Amino acid sequence: MSIERISPREAQQRLRQGAFLIDVREPHEHAGGHAQGAALVPKASLLAEPARHLPAGGAQALLICQSGGRSLEAAQMLRTAGFAQVASIDGGTSGWMAEGLPMVVPEQDAHTRDFNERYARHLLLPQVGQAGQRRLRASRVLLVGAGGLGSPAAFYLAAAGVGTLRIADDDVVERSNLQRQILHAEARVSMPKVASAAVALQALNPGVCVEAVPERVTAGNVDRLLDGIDVVVDGADNFATRYVLNDACVRLGKPLVYGAVQRFEGQASVFDAGRHRGQLPCYRCLFPAPPPPELAPDCAQAGVLGVLPGLVGMIQASEAIKLLLGIGEPLSGRLLHVDALTMRFHEMRLAADPACPVCAPGAVSEQPSTNGADQVRAG
Repeated sequence: MSIERISPREAQQRLRQGAFLIDVREPHEHAGGHAQGAALVPKASLLAEPARHLPAGGAQALLICQSGGRSLEAAQMLRTAGFAQVASIDGGTSGWMAEGLPMVVPEQDAHTRDFNERYARHLLLPQVGQAGQRRLRASRVLLVGAGGLGSPAAFYLAAAGVGTLRIADDDVVERSNLQRQILHAEARVSMPKVASAAVALQALNPGVCVEAVPERVTAGNVDRLLDGIDVVVDGADNFATRYVLNDACVRLGKPLVYGAVQRFEGQASVFDAGRHRGQLPCYRCLFPAPPPPELAPDCAQAGVLGVLPGLVGMIQASEAIKLLLGIGEPLSGRLLHVDALTMRFHEMRLAADPACPVCAPGAVSEQPSTNGADQVRAG
Protein backbone atom coordinates (compact mmCIF):
# COMPACT_ATOMS: atom_id res chain seq x y z
CA MET A 1 0.00 0.00 0.00
CA SER A 2 1.41 3.40 -0.96
CA ILE A 3 1.95 6.17 1.56
CA GLU A 4 -0.54 9.02 1.52
CA ARG A 5 1.07 12.28 0.46
CA ILE A 6 -0.73 15.47 1.33
CA SER A 7 -0.20 19.19 0.83
CA PRO A 8 0.75 21.54 3.68
CA ARG A 9 -2.73 23.11 3.66
CA GLU A 10 -4.40 19.70 3.83
CA ALA A 11 -2.06 18.83 6.70
CA GLN A 12 -3.12 21.93 8.61
CA GLN A 13 -6.75 21.02 8.09
CA ARG A 14 -6.15 17.53 9.48
CA LEU A 15 -4.34 18.97 12.50
CA ARG A 16 -7.57 20.78 13.38
CA GLN A 17 -9.32 17.41 13.17
CA GLY A 18 -6.94 15.72 15.63
CA ALA A 19 -3.98 14.58 13.53
CA PHE A 20 -0.49 14.74 15.05
CA LEU A 21 2.41 16.55 13.33
CA ILE A 22 6.01 15.30 13.64
CA ASP A 23 9.02 17.16 12.23
CA VAL A 24 11.65 14.51 11.45
CA ARG A 25 14.51 16.91 10.65
CA GLU A 26 17.71 17.21 12.67
CA PRO A 27 17.87 19.80 15.49
CA HIS A 28 20.14 22.21 13.62
CA GLU A 29 17.59 22.42 10.80
CA HIS A 30 15.09 24.12 13.07
CA ALA A 31 17.14 27.32 13.03
CA GLY A 32 14.98 28.71 10.24
CA GLY A 33 11.79 27.67 11.99
CA HIS A 34 9.35 24.76 12.08
CA ALA A 35 5.66 24.25 11.47
CA GLN A 36 3.54 25.42 14.37
CA GLY A 37 2.33 22.52 16.51
CA ALA A 38 4.98 20.05 15.31
CA ALA A 39 6.71 17.66 17.67
CA LEU A 40 10.44 17.78 16.94
CA VAL A 41 11.63 14.19 16.65
CA PRO A 42 14.64 13.38 14.43
CA LYS A 43 14.00 10.63 11.92
CA ALA A 44 16.44 8.19 13.53
CA SER A 45 14.83 8.66 16.95
CA LEU A 46 11.34 8.21 15.53
CA LEU A 47 12.26 4.99 13.75
CA ALA A 48 14.14 3.64 16.78
CA GLU A 49 11.17 4.10 19.17
CA PRO A 50 8.03 4.70 17.09
CA ALA A 51 5.64 3.66 19.86
CA ARG A 52 7.10 6.35 22.11
CA HIS A 53 6.60 9.18 19.61
CA LEU A 54 3.53 8.25 17.55
CA PRO A 55 0.10 9.28 18.85
CA ALA A 56 -2.01 6.79 20.74
CA GLY A 57 -5.66 6.06 20.07
CA GLY A 58 -5.44 5.72 16.31
CA ALA A 59 -4.78 9.39 15.51
CA GLN A 60 -2.98 9.93 12.23
CA ALA A 61 0.69 11.00 12.30
CA LEU A 62 1.68 13.55 9.68
CA LEU A 63 5.41 13.57 9.00
CA ILE A 64 7.21 16.64 7.74
CA CYS A 65 10.87 17.30 6.82
CA GLN A 66 12.47 20.04 4.74
CA SER A 67 11.11 19.16 1.31
CA GLY A 68 9.26 15.85 1.65
CA GLY A 69 11.84 13.17 0.90
CA ARG A 70 12.87 12.09 4.39
CA SER A 71 9.33 12.24 5.74
CA LEU A 72 8.12 9.97 2.94
CA GLU A 73 10.92 7.51 3.59
CA ALA A 74 10.20 7.53 7.32
CA ALA A 75 6.49 6.99 6.68
CA GLN A 76 7.24 4.01 4.45
CA MET A 77 9.46 2.45 7.09
CA LEU A 78 6.83 2.99 9.77
CA ARG A 79 4.18 1.42 7.55
CA THR A 80 6.44 -1.61 7.04
CA ALA A 81 6.82 -1.83 10.83
CA GLY A 82 3.04 -2.01 11.21
CA PHE A 83 2.08 1.62 11.87
CA ALA A 84 -0.65 2.30 9.35
CA GLN A 85 -1.86 5.78 10.31
CA VAL A 86 0.98 7.81 8.78
CA ALA A 87 1.15 10.31 5.94
CA SER A 88 3.89 12.48 4.46
CA ILE A 89 3.62 16.21 3.72
CA ASP A 90 4.71 17.07 0.18
CA GLY A 91 6.97 20.09 -0.03
CA GLY A 92 7.89 19.78 3.63
CA THR A 93 8.71 22.81 5.72
CA SER A 94 9.71 24.76 2.62
CA GLY A 95 6.22 24.24 1.21
CA TRP A 96 4.65 25.07 4.56
CA MET A 97 6.48 28.39 4.63
CA ALA A 98 5.66 29.13 0.99
CA GLU A 99 1.98 28.66 1.77
CA GLY A 100 2.25 31.22 4.57
CA LEU A 101 1.17 28.73 7.22
CA PRO A 102 1.99 29.37 10.91
CA MET A 103 5.65 28.89 11.86
CA VAL A 104 7.63 28.91 15.08
CA VAL A 105 11.04 30.56 14.66
CA PRO A 106 13.38 30.01 17.63
CA GLU A 107 15.50 32.85 18.92
CA GLN A 108 19.18 32.34 18.12
CA ASP A 109 22.25 34.50 18.36
CA ALA A 110 23.98 35.44 15.13
CA HIS A 111 26.86 33.03 15.70
CA THR A 112 24.60 30.00 16.19
CA ARG A 113 22.48 30.91 13.19
CA ASP A 114 25.56 31.30 11.00
CA PHE A 115 26.93 27.95 12.20
CA ASN A 116 23.68 26.11 11.48
CA GLU A 117 23.09 27.71 8.11
CA ARG A 118 26.66 27.70 6.80
CA TYR A 119 27.40 24.07 7.65
CA ALA A 120 23.89 22.68 7.14
CA ARG A 121 25.02 20.05 4.63
CA HIS A 122 27.87 18.88 6.88
CA LEU A 123 25.55 18.65 9.85
CA LEU A 124 23.37 16.18 7.95
CA LEU A 125 26.27 13.74 7.60
CA PRO A 126 26.43 11.21 10.45
CA GLN A 127 30.23 11.17 10.10
CA VAL A 128 30.35 14.92 10.78
CA GLY A 129 27.28 16.28 12.57
CA GLN A 130 27.43 18.91 15.30
CA ALA A 131 30.36 17.29 17.11
CA GLY A 132 32.46 16.90 13.98
CA GLN A 133 31.80 20.43 12.82
CA ARG A 134 32.84 21.77 16.21
CA ARG A 135 35.98 19.65 15.93
CA LEU A 136 36.78 21.24 12.57
CA ARG A 137 36.23 24.67 14.09
CA ALA A 138 38.79 23.85 16.80
CA SER A 139 41.34 22.49 14.30
CA ARG A 140 44.50 24.16 13.02
CA VAL A 141 46.01 23.41 9.61
CA LEU A 142 49.33 24.58 8.19
CA LEU A 143 49.24 25.20 4.44
CA VAL A 144 52.71 25.37 2.94
CA GLY A 145 52.35 27.42 -0.21
CA ALA A 146 49.53 29.64 -1.43
CA GLY A 147 49.97 28.69 -5.06
CA GLY A 148 48.40 26.12 -7.37
CA LEU A 149 47.87 23.41 -4.75
CA GLY A 150 47.43 25.68 -1.75
CA SER A 151 44.71 27.72 -3.45
CA PRO A 152 42.00 25.03 -3.80
CA ALA A 153 43.05 23.35 -0.57
CA ALA A 154 42.75 26.61 1.35
CA PHE A 155 39.40 27.50 -0.20
CA TYR A 156 37.82 24.16 0.67
CA LEU A 157 39.30 23.98 4.15
CA ALA A 158 37.99 27.48 4.88
CA ALA A 159 34.60 26.61 3.42
CA ALA A 160 34.52 23.44 5.54
CA GLY A 161 34.96 25.51 8.68
CA VAL A 162 38.50 24.62 9.74
CA GLY A 163 39.03 27.15 12.52
CA THR A 164 42.61 28.26 11.85
CA LEU A 165 44.56 28.20 8.59
CA ARG A 166 48.22 29.13 8.95
CA ILE A 167 49.57 29.86 5.46
CA ALA A 168 53.31 30.11 4.81
CA ASP A 169 54.59 31.51 1.49
CA ASP A 170 57.24 34.13 0.78
CA ASP A 171 56.20 34.85 -2.82
CA VAL A 172 54.11 37.63 -4.38
CA VAL A 173 51.22 37.31 -6.82
CA GLU A 174 52.25 37.42 -10.49
CA ARG A 175 49.93 37.57 -13.46
CA SER A 176 51.18 34.17 -14.67
CA ASN A 177 49.85 32.67 -11.39
CA LEU A 178 46.23 33.53 -12.18
CA GLN A 179 45.83 30.69 -14.70
CA ARG A 180 45.75 28.20 -11.81
CA GLN A 181 46.19 29.92 -8.42
CA ILE A 182 42.55 30.72 -7.77
CA LEU A 183 43.10 32.37 -4.39
CA HIS A 184 44.42 35.42 -6.19
CA ALA A 185 42.96 38.05 -8.53
CA GLU A 186 44.12 40.64 -11.05
CA ALA A 187 43.65 43.44 -8.55
CA ARG A 188 46.10 41.76 -6.15
CA VAL A 189 49.02 41.26 -8.54
CA SER A 190 52.28 42.19 -6.73
CA MET A 191 50.62 41.64 -3.30
CA PRO A 192 52.23 39.03 -1.03
CA LYS A 193 50.48 35.74 -1.69
CA VAL A 194 49.62 35.16 1.96
CA ALA A 195 47.98 38.60 2.18
CA SER A 196 46.03 37.93 -1.01
CA ALA A 197 44.99 34.54 0.34
CA ALA A 198 43.74 36.11 3.57
CA VAL A 199 41.56 38.55 1.60
CA ALA A 200 39.97 35.72 -0.43
CA LEU A 201 39.43 33.35 2.47
CA GLN A 202 37.98 35.95 4.84
CA ALA A 203 35.53 36.94 2.11
CA LEU A 204 34.44 33.31 1.82
CA ASN A 205 34.22 32.55 5.54
CA PRO A 206 34.77 35.40 8.02
CA GLY A 207 34.72 32.91 10.90
CA VAL A 208 38.01 31.32 9.87
CA CYS A 209 41.22 32.69 11.38
CA VAL A 210 43.86 33.11 8.67
CA GLU A 211 47.41 33.40 9.96
CA ALA A 212 49.41 34.84 7.07
CA VAL A 213 53.12 34.05 7.36
CA PRO A 214 55.21 35.60 4.56
CA GLU A 215 58.07 33.14 4.95
CA ARG A 216 59.51 30.16 3.10
CA VAL A 217 59.65 27.03 5.25
CA THR A 218 63.22 26.34 6.37
CA ALA A 219 64.96 24.24 8.99
CA GLY A 220 65.15 27.40 11.08
CA ASN A 221 61.43 28.18 11.23
CA VAL A 222 59.69 24.85 10.61
CA ASP A 223 59.18 23.98 14.29
CA ARG A 224 57.61 27.37 14.94
CA LEU A 225 55.30 27.00 11.95
CA LEU A 226 54.23 23.54 13.11
CA ASP A 227 53.54 24.62 16.68
CA GLY A 228 49.94 23.82 17.62
CA ILE A 229 49.13 22.43 14.16
CA ASP A 230 46.96 19.33 13.69
CA VAL A 231 47.50 18.58 9.99
CA VAL A 232 49.99 19.90 7.41
CA VAL A 233 49.08 20.36 3.73
CA ASP A 234 52.14 20.40 1.49
CA GLY A 235 51.76 22.72 -1.50
CA ALA A 236 55.49 23.44 -1.79
CA ASP A 237 57.18 23.85 -5.15
CA ASN A 238 60.68 22.59 -4.33
CA PHE A 239 62.28 19.48 -2.92
CA ALA A 240 64.26 21.28 -0.23
CA THR A 241 61.07 22.50 1.45
CA ARG A 242 59.45 19.09 1.13
CA TYR A 243 62.34 17.33 2.87
CA VAL A 244 62.51 19.88 5.68
CA LEU A 245 58.75 19.67 6.16
CA ASN A 246 58.67 15.87 6.07
CA ASP A 247 61.48 15.48 8.60
CA ALA A 248 59.87 17.91 11.03
CA CYS A 249 56.46 16.24 10.68
CA VAL A 250 58.00 12.86 11.49
CA ARG A 251 59.87 14.29 14.46
CA LEU A 252 56.82 16.10 15.84
CA GLY A 253 54.23 13.46 14.96
CA LYS A 254 52.20 15.56 12.49
CA PRO A 255 50.34 14.01 9.54
CA LEU A 256 51.50 15.47 6.21
CA VAL A 257 49.17 15.65 3.19
CA TYR A 258 51.34 15.59 0.06
CA GLY A 259 50.54 16.78 -3.45
CA ALA A 260 52.52 17.53 -6.61
CA VAL A 261 51.73 18.42 -10.22
CA GLN A 262 53.58 18.68 -13.51
CA ARG A 263 52.24 19.23 -17.01
CA PHE A 264 49.14 16.97 -17.10
CA GLU A 265 49.93 14.65 -14.21
CA GLY A 266 49.58 14.90 -10.46
CA GLN A 267 49.91 12.79 -7.34
CA ALA A 268 48.78 12.86 -3.74
CA SER A 269 49.41 10.89 -0.57
CA VAL A 270 49.38 11.13 3.22
CA PHE A 271 52.62 10.64 5.12
CA ASP A 272 51.94 9.83 8.76
CA ALA A 273 55.13 8.04 9.78
CA GLY A 274 55.62 10.23 12.84
CA ARG A 275 52.61 8.67 14.53
CA HIS A 276 53.16 5.21 13.00
CA ARG A 277 56.90 4.56 12.86
CA GLY A 278 57.83 1.41 10.99
CA GLN A 279 54.25 0.94 9.81
CA LEU A 280 53.64 3.85 7.44
CA PRO A 281 56.14 5.58 5.13
CA CYS A 282 57.36 9.14 5.09
CA TYR A 283 58.22 11.29 2.07
CA ARG A 284 61.85 10.12 2.16
CA CYS A 285 60.71 6.50 1.85
CA LEU A 286 59.24 7.47 -1.52
CA PHE A 287 61.99 9.88 -2.59
CA PRO A 288 65.21 9.13 -0.65
CA ALA A 289 66.99 11.79 -2.71
CA PRO A 290 65.78 14.43 -5.16
CA PRO A 291 65.81 13.49 -8.85
CA PRO A 292 68.17 15.29 -11.25
CA PRO A 293 66.93 18.77 -12.24
CA GLU A 294 66.33 17.67 -15.83
CA LEU A 295 63.83 15.07 -14.61
CA ALA A 296 61.91 17.50 -12.40
CA PRO A 297 61.57 20.85 -14.20
CA ASP A 298 59.33 23.43 -12.55
CA CYS A 299 56.05 24.73 -13.96
CA ALA A 300 57.78 27.75 -15.49
CA GLN A 301 59.93 25.40 -17.54
CA ALA A 302 57.56 22.50 -18.22
CA GLY A 303 54.13 24.12 -17.96
CA VAL A 304 51.05 22.80 -16.18
CA LEU A 305 47.40 22.44 -17.10
CA GLY A 306 45.65 25.12 -15.07
CA VAL A 307 42.90 22.91 -13.65
CA LEU A 308 45.26 20.11 -12.56
CA PRO A 309 46.41 21.76 -9.31
CA GLY A 310 42.74 22.32 -8.52
CA LEU A 311 42.05 18.62 -8.84
CA VAL A 312 45.01 17.56 -6.70
CA GLY A 313 44.52 20.37 -4.19
CA MET A 314 40.92 19.32 -3.60
CA ILE A 315 42.10 15.76 -2.96
CA GLN A 316 44.52 17.19 -0.40
CA ALA A 317 41.74 19.17 1.28
CA SER A 318 39.57 16.07 1.41
CA GLU A 319 42.38 14.06 3.03
CA ALA A 320 43.02 16.82 5.56
CA ILE A 321 39.36 16.95 6.58
CA LYS A 322 39.25 13.16 6.98
CA LEU A 323 42.33 13.28 9.19
CA LEU A 324 40.90 16.08 11.33
CA LEU A 325 37.62 14.21 11.81
CA GLY A 326 39.16 10.75 12.11
CA ILE A 327 36.87 9.32 9.43
CA GLY A 328 37.27 7.24 6.31
CA GLU A 329 40.48 5.71 4.98
CA PRO A 330 43.26 8.25 4.39
CA LEU A 331 45.85 7.90 1.62
CA SER A 332 48.44 6.74 4.17
CA GLY A 333 50.68 4.13 2.58
CA ARG A 334 49.19 4.83 -0.84
CA LEU A 335 50.25 7.13 -3.68
CA LEU A 336 47.37 8.28 -5.88
CA HIS A 337 48.37 9.28 -9.42
CA VAL A 338 46.12 11.16 -11.83
CA ASP A 339 46.60 11.64 -15.57
CA ALA A 340 44.36 14.53 -16.62
CA LEU A 341 44.76 13.83 -20.34
CA THR A 342 43.17 10.39 -20.04
CA MET A 343 41.37 11.16 -16.74
CA ARG A 344 42.64 7.96 -15.22
CA PHE A 345 43.60 7.40 -11.62
CA HIS A 346 45.83 4.64 -10.40
CA GLU A 347 47.14 3.80 -6.97
CA MET A 348 50.49 2.49 -5.81
CA ARG A 349 51.09 0.97 -2.41
CA LEU A 350 53.92 2.53 -0.40
CA ALA A 351 55.81 0.68 2.30
CA ALA A 352 57.90 2.11 5.11
CA ASP A 353 61.62 1.85 4.38
CA PRO A 354 63.20 -0.02 7.31
CA ALA A 355 66.47 1.78 6.56
CA CYS A 356 64.96 5.27 6.31
CA PRO A 357 67.22 7.69 8.21
CA VAL A 358 64.20 9.72 9.32
CA CYS A 359 61.22 7.47 10.09
CA ALA A 360 62.63 4.01 10.78
CA PRO A 361 62.10 2.90 14.39
CA GLY A 362 64.97 4.30 16.44
CA ALA A 363 65.97 6.87 13.81
CA VAL A 364 66.62 10.42 14.96
CA SER A 365 64.46 12.71 12.84
CA GLU A 366 66.78 15.63 12.37
CA GLN A 367 67.38 17.48 9.11
CA PRO A 368 69.47 15.24 6.82
CA SER A 369 71.11 16.88 3.84
CA THR A 370 68.87 17.63 0.87
CA ASN A 371 71.79 16.90 -1.47
CA GLY A 372 71.62 20.27 -3.19
CA ALA A 373 67.86 20.14 -3.59
CA ASP A 374 67.48 23.86 -2.95
CA GLN A 375 67.73 24.41 -6.67
CA VAL A 376 65.39 21.60 -7.63
CA ARG A 377 61.72 22.33 -8.15
CA ALA A 378 58.88 19.87 -7.49
CA GLY A 379 56.44 21.29 -9.98
